[in-house]
Amino acid sequence: MNQCITLTPWDGERNRQARLVTQTQVSWPVNLAAPALGYNSHGHLLIIGSELEARLFVSNSGATSLLQQADGLASITLLVNAPSDMTGVNESITEALETTSTLACYHSRRVSLSGYLGRFSVWLEDSVELEDNRPIDLARAALNRDAFDLVLDLGDSPLMNLELTSPGYFHAPGAEDNPKPTLDALVDQIGEFEKPQYVQINSALCAHQDRGKIGCTRCLSVCPADAIQSVKQRIESYIEIDPYLCHGAGSCTSACPSGAIEYRLPRPMQQQDYMRRLLAAYRQAGGEAPVVRFVDAAYRERETDAPAGHVLDIPLEELGAAGLDHWLGALADGASQVRIQWHTGIPVSLCQLLENQLEQAHRLLEALSHQRERIVIVGEADRDARDAIPRLAPLAVCERDTTTPSKRDRLNASLAWLADQGEADDQRHPLPGDAPFGGIEVNQSACTLCMACVAVCPTPALAGGDDHPLLSFREADCIQCGLCEKNCPENAIVLQPGFLAHPDRERRHVCKEEAPFHCIACGKPFASQSAIATIKAKLADHPYFAGNAVSRLEMCEDCRVRDVWKNLGRDPLAQLKI
Repeated sequence: MNQCITLTPWDGERNRQARLVTQTQVSWPVNLAAPALGYNSHGHLLIIGSELEARLFVSNSGATSLLQQADGLASITLLVNAPSDMTGVNESITEALETTSTLACYHSRRVSLSGYLGRFSVWLEDSVELEDNRPIDLARAALNRDAFDLVLDLGDSPLMNLELTSPGYFHAPGAEDNPKPTLDALVDQIGEFEKPQYVQINSALCAHQDRGKIGCTRCLSVCPADAIQSVKQRIESYIEIDPYLCHGAGSCTSACPSGAIEYRLPRPMQQQDYMRRLLAAYRQAGGEAPVVRFVDAAYRERETDAPAGHVLDIPLEELGAAGLDHWLGALADGASQVRIQWHTGIPVSLCQLLENQLEQAHRLLEALSHQRERIVIVGEADRDARDAIPRLAPLAVCERDTTTPSKRDRLNASLAWLADQGEADDQRHPLPGDAPFGGIEVNQSACTLCMACVAVCPTPALAGGDDHPLLSFREADCIQCGLCEKNCPENAIVLQPGFLAHPDRERRHVCKEEAPFHCIACGKPFASQSAIATIKAKLADHPYFAGNAVSRLEMCEDCRVRDVWKNLGRDPLAQLKI
């Protein structure tokens, strides 16, 4: 277990040859085409900034000349949201004012901007043109259209303050001094364009909401493009991903604990299957000390030299496309070490997510007596760290079911394998951030076995009994979404966050069970003893159950209805109360 290794130069050459053989046998699934969506931009441009900056940009760039060209701008609208310093007016400013005098110009300090290429909505909330204090839809007012196609923001602070901005939005303060590059970029965004639909969501697996209670919100805080929203419809809320705003950063797929959000192509199972076959082929070719490097495909193409022979690359659309489950899966498939290739330009929110998941991985490894160095980050252009011989030998390869579609099952298989290869300390270990590991504590005296928690649990963690009232729990399936705790009518459930390094984590245990209550009319078991007792106590003063009618609470649903109709037949006046 965790043995150290040493490689000679001859071993390094053998590893290089083994990798070459591996690359000819195992191919990354790049010949697949994800479903695409289209943008349609006609060239209706909105320029936002001070009036002087906006008019100078138009004048200095010659943008108005593009209005007469078939493939140029369709219209230019100016929106002034900042004051202009008109002191020292010179000939160029005078020329700019004259050149742009025919352009529609609006003024507003409070501007609401949303959308993407071909579909930008702009609302003015304090414009002098307001009627009845209602916000103005600027595209409708200026162009009689539903939206602008392009937006140029010349202000110092961007109206769309996102790490990954929407296509068609350009924040270019000072562009009026050198406008040509910006104008060229704008013109390049006129026409019809396609992009992949990077991710998809399976609402049946989503743990965001149930019965009007909000549970998991992990994906909402990690999207650098603000493409994910919680949409409320009546009392229900659901997660919605706007594919037109999505850049495919992958942070949502890594943050989602249930696997409800995943990449369309390659699918997670395809990616993990590729990694498993890659490591197997490398070993079969005689390679030793394999290192799996998760690397941004674009960064990999920019590298001027190939990594050392023992480094096997997993090229990703974005670094966020692989997370905790992939890293641990690589160790389970026989990697000596996992290296995550850092590079500049990673959105801050994605950096924070990956660092948080890396710390979770380190805590999990330590809880199972493995070294943190099994999974490390490699700095940009740090060739020594990228190519270093791993100090630790690979562990035994995990023989696991590779066909399971569940992200959680794949992760649990890796953790169970790590526990077998290490020494669990039987303790519960706190984890950083909103980690999807933990258990629950059930107050047996308060629990009535109503099964509300089972109904809302998005995983198999909670289950009822088949033939008698029973509540059971398997911690390995629990993602700590909190829906059971929030929906329990008796407040009998409390979450216990943290990773339990004990075999009990994999076992299902009974939280509470009791004898069933049998219907007093037909004898059918239909509820638990404690549930009936609680209901009778709560409805003791209800007029519907006054007198002998209280016995209905001890009847099953069928007998209760029959008893009501019998009473109506005996007492015709009671029918008037219906």
